[in-house]
Amino acid sequence: MASKSAYDLIVVGAGAGGMATALCAAHRGLDVLLCEASDFAGGTTAFSAGTLWVPGNRASQALGTADSVARARTYLDAVIGAHDPRGLRAAFLESAADAVDFLARHTQVRFAAAGLHPDYLISEGAATEGRAVAAVPYDGRLLGDDFRRVRPPLPDFMVLGGMMVGKADVQALIGRYRHWRHFLHVAKLVTRHAVDRLTHSRGTRLVMGNALVARFLASLQEAGVPVLYRSRMQVLRQVEGRVVGVELLTDEGPLSLTARCGVVLACGGLGRDEAWRRQFGPSEAGVSPSLVAPANLGEGVRSAASLGAHIDAHEGGYFWQPVSRVPTADGGHRLFPHLYLDRAKPGLIAVNRAGDRFTNEADSYHHFAEALWRQPPGPGAPAHLVCDARFVQRYGLGVIPPGTRRLRRYREQGYLLSAETLDGLAAQMGIPAATLRATVERFNALARNGTDTDWGKGRSVLNRFNGDAAHGPNPCLAPIQDGPFCALAIWQADAASSTGLSCDAHGRVLNAEEQPIAGLYAVGNDMASVMRGTYPGPGITLGPAITFGYRAATHAAASRPTATETGADTERTHS
Repeated sequence: MASKSAYDLIVVGAGAGGMATALCAAHRGLDVLLCEASDFAGGTTAFSAGTLWVPGNRASQALGTADSVARARTYLDAVIGAHDPRGLRAAFLESAADAVDFLARHTQVRFAAAGLHPDYLISEGAATEGRAVAAVPYDGRLLGDDFRRVRPPLPDFMVLGGMMVGKADVQALIGRYRHWRHFLHVAKLVTRHAVDRLTHSRGTRLVMGNALVARFLASLQEAGVPVLYRSRMQVLRQVEGRVVGVELLTDEGPLSLTARCGVVLACGGLGRDEAWRRQFGPSEAGVSPSLVAPANLGEGVRSAASLGAHIDAHEGGYFWQPVSRVPTADGGHRLFPHLYLDRAKPGLIAVNRAGDRFTNEADSYHHFAEALWRQPPGPGAPAHLVCDARFVQRYGLGVIPPGTRRLRRYREQGYLLSAETLDGLAAQMGIPAATLRATVERFNALARNGTDTDWGKGRSVLNRFNGDAAHGPNPCLAPIQDGPFCALAIWQADAASSTGLSCDAHGRVLNAEEQPIAGLYAVGNDMASVMRGTYPGPGITLGPAITFGYRAATHAAASRPTATETGADTERTHS
């Protein structure tokens, strides 16, 4: 239970946006409580790469990267449109680098320049490097007992029963017998992991989103900000139009708390709430699978809407990733996101239920998944990644690691389809054999020529970045020619919502008349995305989440209400 009943600021949700808000508010002198519905901190952030899109960040500038906020503004204007409702985009560009610097000065949250990490769209102002920063790896042992509070990553992003690996680690693992530097790198990782497992349930070398979450947790410890776990918000308390507190449901029962400066909603957006998903998703035909943290049930948006908050709906409603379904021992399945490890590599295509290619397989996960959703016979039907067994052995496919020669296990699990001939594979896929043969023959001709004139695979810096640099002339193209042939079903899954609460540049939640609801803020995915349903580059959810957490905390600290404004007369509650 909370140690007292009143705080300056109550933040609901311990994802990146909520933790950033709580930390910045504490360092602005506010007495803060952070509430979290689950047993873990991190939310969906813990599953992510931990990358932030921060134009003008000092870490990249220190390395001499030639980029600017002005160029990023040009890029966003080109891909989103020049219209900037309520100045949110301008506020993000103005404050993103300052937010990262503030955390670096006052907390243990550290970011490093991500180096070559291209924007996702070909447009004026796009950059190949300088805008992405990534959380610096963290030693989870420093958290002590709070290490158990870091939400584990997706199980398929760990190896050897709990060892986290980043992109550089993956390359070292693949080439461990090709170069002594890779071998030494892997040997150090495995030795560290073996020692970790003597005292911990998983590896304590944390990278990507787990590193970011751990650094936030360590900083909250250091700042003395309490985190109340297993406390789900039920009601926002309002007095004479001002939000003055929350009612929570905890393991010990209901808990009513007062917030003198306000409440910040950082609950993760629309989440897994089926009604929201049907209302704001791209189709009424069904609900897509979700990569959102299981505890996210959309109560932040729902509670604000009950106070008259306006929901700013964007086309598509969500940010997407393609996933395969990995069978589990209990007869169910878990989701594996196909981000960059397989789709861009040479010798793979994606085909729809008619057997046709339908997009550039090497484009970003969001844009690939958007194209997947539009394929016949409609939403909810899978497409297939098609390659040959040689491709799987070299690059891996989904959860099948590189170096795999024997595919029987994955076939018997129902994860993978394979056949000696394309006709046999088509029969298993349930698509016309003649169409699949023609599609593969067409692709092979393009691959041998080195140019994909149909869909442009390999045309962009992003495509080539995720392809195979050792393969030429096009690092993303190679023929699919020798059996056995393989197919893996993939679906579209949401990773975050773009639709959310209308807010102003300080993160204050707005009503239908675009007036602030006093004492109520929203950050992260509870706040409608400044990208307005577009996906310009890596980290475009975490970058704004932390930036507006910083801005909301700064505004709350500067806007302490008087005793009269926080009085207890005429209180109304809303769930």
